[in-house]
Amino acid sequence: MSELAVLMIDVQNGYIAEDGIRDVLGWPPIWRLDEVLGECADLLTAARAAGIPIVYSRQVTSPAGSLAANPRAARHMLSRTSTLPESTAAQQEWRSEIIDGVAPVPGDLVLEKTRHSFFAYTELDPVLRSLGVQRLLVAGLQTNVCIEATVRAALERNYDVAVAENAVSTDGPDLHYGALNSMRVLYVEVAPWQELIAEGAQWNRAFTTPNYGRNPEYWDETVLEVVPR
Repeated sequence: MSELAVLMIDVQNGYIAEDGIRDVLGWPPIWRLDEVLGECADLLTAARAAGIPIVYSRQVTSPAGSLAANPRAARHMLSRTSTLPESTAAQQEWRSEIIDGVAPVPGDLVLEKTRHSFFAYTELDPVLRSLGVQRLLVAGLQTNVCIEATVRAALERNYDVAVAENAVSTDGPDLHYGALNSMRVLYVEVAPWQELIAEGAQWNRAFTTPNYGRNPEYWDETVLEVVPR
């Protein structure tokens, strides 16, 4: 059994759909989406070749509907309902499916989730324990939402966690880089996936890099202000 597993988060058709739903909801296009999907595809190929287990999350609506939704999110959706484009049940199902270019193959696992964290109300943790997994490499969408929520939940469960910085993205570079730095501060390893799955990868940047995840210019200025010379 491999001690490392890849978590592929929410790479679903809704992100590539040209039906205007994201526009109506006030959500901009995903930054560098095509590039990131290409990196995800290459990561998946390399992981399968190395025998690394892959677990996909697929975001779905709770069977309880709006009763289970975060109240603020539910109000936001309700406020936009009248302006959302009409879609059939088949179209809605298509939006929730994994994108063809990064689709699972036999041997991969797919678990549905209804919250931002892949660990919330899912069987992910017992599945990983059964596989003997101790290290998680997280990729997919979106950096500051489901990626970061999943990473934080993994840390709470004492997994060693890395994020493939070239195989994640979100609604623009500011949110993307801010989320990566927030995770760096939590001692998450952040690097291109090629380095993270390389043989002998140490995953030690978080412990060997001074002020990891912090702006060195801000840090230097703050030190200058509070430390008398």
